[in-house]
Amino acid sequence: EGNPYTWWVGKANEKHYYWGGSGPGIQKCACGIERNCTDPKYYCNCDADYKQWRKDSGMLSYKEHLPVSQVVVGDLDRPGSEAKVSVGPVRCQGDRNYWNAASFVTSSSYLHFSTFQGETSADISFYFKTSASDGVFLENLGNTDFIKLELKSATEVSFSFDVGNGPVEIVVRSPNPLNDDQWHRVNAERNVKQASLQVDQLPLEVRKAPTEGHTRLELYSQLYVGAAGGQRGFLGCIRSLRMNGVTLDLEERAKVTPGVKPGCSGHCTSYGMYCANGGKCVEKYNGYSCDCSKTAYDGPFCIKDVGAFFEEGMWLRYNFHSPGTSMKDLVSRTLLSSADPEITAPDLSLNKEELSFSFSTTKSPCVLLYVSSYSPDFMAVLVNPTGNLQIRYNLGGTKEPYNIDIDHRNMANGQPHTVNVTRNGRDIILQLDHYPPTSYSLPATSDIQFNSPKALFLGKVIEIGKIDQDIYKYNTPGFTGCLSRVQFNQIAPLKAALRPTNASSHVHIQGELVESNCGASPLTIPPMSAATDPWHLDSAFNSLFTASADFPYNGQAIGDGVNRNSAIIGGVIAVVIFTILCTLVFLIRYMFRHKGTYHTNEAKGAESAESADAAIMNNDPNFTETIDESKKEWLI
Repeated sequence: EGNPYTWWVGKANEKHYYWGGSGPGIQKCACGIERNCTDPKYYCNCDADYKQWRKDSGMLSYKEHLPVSQVVVGDLDRPGSEAKVSVGPVRCQGDRNYWNAASFVTSSSYLHFSTFQGETSADISFYFKTSASDGVFLENLGNTDFIKLELKSATEVSFSFDVGNGPVEIVVRSPNPLNDDQWHRVNAERNVKQASLQVDQLPLEVRKAPTEGHTRLELYSQLYVGAAGGQRGFLGCIRSLRMNGVTLDLEERAKVTPGVKPGCSGHCTSYGMYCANGGKCVEKYNGYSCDCSKTAYDGPFCIKDVGAFFEEGMWLRYNFHSPGTSMKDLVSRTLLSSADPEITAPDLSLNKEELSFSFSTTKSPCVLLYVSSYSPDFMAVLVNPTGNLQIRYNLGGTKEPYNIDIDHRNMANGQPHTVNVTRNGRDIILQLDHYPPTSYSLPATSDIQFNSPKALFLGKVIEIGKIDQDIYKYNTPGFTGCLSRVQFNQIAPLKAALRPTNASSHVHIQGELVESNCGASPLTIPPMSAATDPWHLDSAFNSLFTASADFPYNGQAIGDGVNRNSAIIGGVIAVVIFTILCTLVFLIRYMFRHKGTYHTNEAKGAESAESADAAIMNNDPNFTETIDESKKEWLI
């Protein structure tokens, strides 16, 4: 009971408290399901708290929560308390033909296969995705007989055939457009008794066969997928085309067919939102990937922070231009976003900047980040001697730099903090951690252009020429702690230093840069309050996995007199409320002591399951997705 010390993070950055061999919402390990844990009082072997090593393991198979992106382990601050964690690879199982697909890029393109053998029975299924309003999916002809599936309009799919008794057509009408560039499933069947058509989960349309007449479908031409007979062909993607249980290899045929491409483009339309933090979705053969090169993140979905630990005296410099590069090339190619239409190569100044990073430190004062220039202009992010954050701009036009001081919180508390600064002209927006964004404005006399940017420094400023006096004082001994996901406009200096890229030549490092995610803070997971955080200790213990907690008073004590009076009043109110509640409970129990009904919502099969948890898992369709072959019907 209570908040677990350990959890894992899956898709959508959600926390999960169940483990291998268990299931969602159960909050047990495999031994808890099977009732064979080391200590029967607990539901995981590792909860036994024995001096010997114990182990909990198993497969995490609830695919809606996968993959595992983080494992958070707590309760390690006690002497002799240790943990070992290993996460195996994600293994995907299924029909490889499920994604066998082809893209039809012209209305006259098609694929051809051998004649469809469906004299007395036909079972056709496939998925399609299109933005066109009509087109033929497939067609096979005989002398007079034929079979055809087509998209008749944006909301209609038609299944038509003729076995010698005259044409028959079944149409399914959808209340929503089917040309929405999303996948839709079509399943058409025909036998000697009836024919049917279903699209997605819409109602099945059925047509009975005549009691007398022809029953055999006699076809002679090749099977055409996409277009045939001068009709308007299908534009879009078709995948997993199965005819009487046989999957047609669309990809192999598409490789040698003009106007048809193997695989399916357009994955980014459906899945591009998974490329996070500014990552760009890139279409690939039979899939997609996320291009994280313009971000400060890494990983398949651009969600892995790239960070490093800085020892005392260490610093990193990122030059905005490499040796032999002109200042024009510097601004236009590396520093500025190519998507910014307002700034062109001849401009040597910035009208706006976007800066974001996270950090953690226990020492102040220090310089977190400094942007120098070939002019007196500069921008700096500092932690002052009291541990408060300060943003400092000097763009000219004022006697002193413009300072933004955040006094409401101590930032040198060893916890991860996130900083986002956006300047557009005179307007500055600052967001710190999970607090709402705050707007500031440069003085009316201040210039609004950052002239001739030169280099970006992390940890310490090593620059030729005059440096602001306060920054010079904060420079010694330097920053000690962690910096993560640092990004200034389109530049990610830490990533350039830790990942070999074209920008690596711009980086100079003093000291040994050690990659670490200790400065990372998962913004999508709300911070735990001090009351519920199992690692919130009053001592100086700092955990690598601590979530951001809220310290509204910043360590300032409340007066003893006010605190004592509040405690007395609160105690009296609590006693009164408790007495009233006890009286009500007694009266209700007395009035209804002879009345009582109940009902349960037990899972089916509970009587044969070893435990209630096992019954839930057996009954949940997410855990049992296999198909019983004995329940299929076959018409001979």
